[in-house]
Amino acid sequence: MEAIKDLGIALVAKLEKASLLWIEGFREACCLHRVIVFYFRSKKLLIRTGQCFLLNGFIFLGSIFILNSVIIPTLQWILPDDCSQFDSQELCSFDGLLKFYSFLRFGLIKLFYITWFYPLYALSIILSALWYNDIAKYGFEAAQKSGPVKVDPVGQEEKLTLQNTGHERRRDGLGGIMIVIGEQLYSILLLSFFFIEVSVTGFVPYIGTALNFLHVSWMYAYFCFEYKWNLHNVDLDKRLNFFESNWAFFLGFGCPCALPVLFCSSFVSSGVMAMLYPLFVLTASNSEAEKVISSQTIKWGDARLGRLPIFYVADALSMKILSFLPSEPHEQLQDNKVE
Repeated sequence: MEAIKDLGIALVAKLEKASLLWIEGFREACCLHRVIVFYFRSKKLLIRTGQCFLLNGFIFLGSIFILNSVIIPTLQWILPDDCSQFDSQELCSFDGLLKFYSFLRFGLIKLFYITWFYPLYALSIILSALWYNDIAKYGFEAAQKSGPVKVDPVGQEEKLTLQNTGHERRRDGLGGIMIVIGEQLYSILLLSFFFIEVSVTGFVPYIGTALNFLHVSWMYAYFCFEYKWNLHNVDLDKRLNFFESNWAFFLGFGCPCALPVLFCSSFVSSGVMAMLYPLFVLTASNSEAEKVISSQTIKWGDARLGRLPIFYVADALSMKILSFLPSEPHEQLQDNKVE
């Protein structure tokens, strides 16, 4: 009985710490006012962000609005599905007329999706991905004008050690090239499998919506901070360790961007998140997440929150595929993960 009581006390303490970190992460994400000054410093940044808002907000979401508010009601008026809408009741005497109208209306709506909506959706994904990189780069340059942005997810002493030994991990010649290719391929596979995992969680019975929201929040939080870590050359294994060790903070950071998942359809939520995502990327680049997390964990002493293996499934699948590569880069990746 005493053991159960101690376990309950420990669980409550963990939940309290997780809640505090979640609040800090949510607060950091909502500090959008920090990025306003960036737009005064960089005209290129303002143009790229404006393009994202124009494509995803005005054109993409506007197309959804026109479809639901204009096209579908017009088709239902021209091709009604109820006899009460006919001017002449004699038309109802024709067998299959309503079914034909329904089929024709369905086909015209699908034609709109195929010829306009789906190509626009694909174009939005491609262009937005390119623009996000520019936004992160221009935001980083704008932040540098007010002083260097600090990022230290691994600890200063450990980072210096990594910098000194980083070249030892890679060998010259073909072996070194293969290791670099293996690391890049591992990163692509990891994030691709995690994206698939995020999509699959939505189909889990009863708790699918909640699981999907959690994973979408973590996904957007990681992508937002990844630009910052890339620009500061933080190793992938250190990013994952820092992210999973502070999962509650990043869950809180990703929640504001993922909220449309709970209240909008899939296409609408995609458009809203694509429109707002640049702002969260800039917020992450100007965030002092490491300092905020450190200020909380110092209060706890040695009682850490604990690492949550968010990327466990994606990591296992990625390493399985990489096992078919030549042994040297695969073994090097394994060694980096152990370290």
